[in-house]
Amino acid sequence: MYRIGVVGPRPSVERILAVANEFEHEIEFVPFRYEDVRDVSKIVLEHHPELNGWFFSGPIPFTIAKNVLSPDANLVYCPPNGSNLYRCFIQMSIDQKTAVNRVSIDMIDSEGTHLREAMSELDIPEEEIYVSTYDENFDLDAITQFHVSLWREGKTQGAFTTFSVVEHALREEGIPVYRVLMTKMEIRQAMKIVIEKVKSSYFKDTQIGVEIIELEQFDKIPERASTRFYLQHLELKIRQILLALCDRLDGSLLANGNGRYQIFSSRGAIQREIEMLRHTVEQLSLEAEVPVAVGVGFGDTAFSAENNARKAIQHAKERPGAGIVVVQDNGVMMESVGEAEELAYSFRSSDRALLEKLNRANVSVKSYHKLRALIQRMGWKSFSTTDIASHLSMTVRNAQRIMGSLCEVDLAEFNGEEQQAVRGRPKKLYKLKI
Repeated sequence: MYRIGVVGPRPSVERILAVANEFEHEIEFVPFRYEDVRDVSKIVLEHHPELNGWFFSGPIPFTIAKNVLSPDANLVYCPPNGSNLYRCFIQMSIDQKTAVNRVSIDMIDSEGTHLREAMSELDIPEEEIYVSTYDENFDLDAITQFHVSLWREGKTQGAFTTFSVVEHALREEGIPVYRVLMTKMEIRQAMKIVIEKVKSSYFKDTQIGVEIIELEQFDKIPERASTRFYLQHLELKIRQILLALCDRLDGSLLANGNGRYQIFSSRGAIQREIEMLRHTVEQLSLEAEVPVAVGVGFGDTAFSAENNARKAIQHAKERPGAGIVVVQDNGVMMESVGEAEELAYSFRSSDRALLEKLNRANVSVKSYHKLRALIQRMGWKSFSTTDIASHLSMTVRNAQRIMGSLCEVDLAEFNGEEQQAVRGRPKKLYKLKI
């Protein structure tokens, strides 16, 4: 049975659970109610291992959880699609027995686009709608004061709020206020999404995974053998270390000879034991005193998984210091897996315009996507060729060639200069047109 956590204030959770009863029996919805939204981090970190996905009552708890969980976690919430705002307008118009078009609304930053679309469809002039946006570091007193000030100045006929605390405070002030609540239709739609995500993750988890582990320069080890049976003892030690990894992965070990081994397991088991794999690589490197490269491949069949693992090991051997490289079934390559500098990028593209430009620039799709991934991970607004060279283990000359070529085909642009601390010409700064 799949288990999905439902997180939100008590009224919102009860509303979601009422709709959850309509869904299939193999899904269990586990409620987590909070008084303070700042408790969300603690809730998701404590219970994430026992659940398959999360359903949040709104964008604030969703954003908080997204910041503390892994990028591949199954998270959804009910984004406003306009119907909840329309409900507020209709309810307010009925209560006041007049057309309502002057209101104050508080809304999270990320939903500003949905709000503008909803207002434009109602043909309400922008100057008659007062909007206060917030992020996860919101101030409830400031949001309350925003609505109160506009009401007292006679600029609004009432307020729409996303917070129950703000709703109660405005009612005490005698201000007509309506909660922007998710509708049952929105709850059903979001539930279908999270259920599909959970089921998709399950099938992905059971994909075949292959690890190819290669001790580089293995043929040179006998040259420094101190005893007659040194190489045989070393091979036994290597197998012992790898069998311990196999035990954790519930996998099978195959020795290909000359310091190359393969482990067959499932994608889920390999991803859960990446730290164990890193520890194993360190042990092997210490025992054999040679660099160790690891290529991991995932696929729906043993053939595709092994083929992806071969691509990964080839790439790992080309990198300084080797390390762990993963190639997924969707064409995404991951370098330095499990480390702080982990980098994920695609070595495929179906964008014909992009491919044509890269072909003219003589830059590979893999190099371009790798550069984009680095810039996004580092959060660079602009960068120099020295920055690229140091992070991607290439020469400055090669980085200069790549950036010069990308500028020529309009995939990058010159973005200023940076004066060096020592004598010399200033460094050119670039920006990708992403």
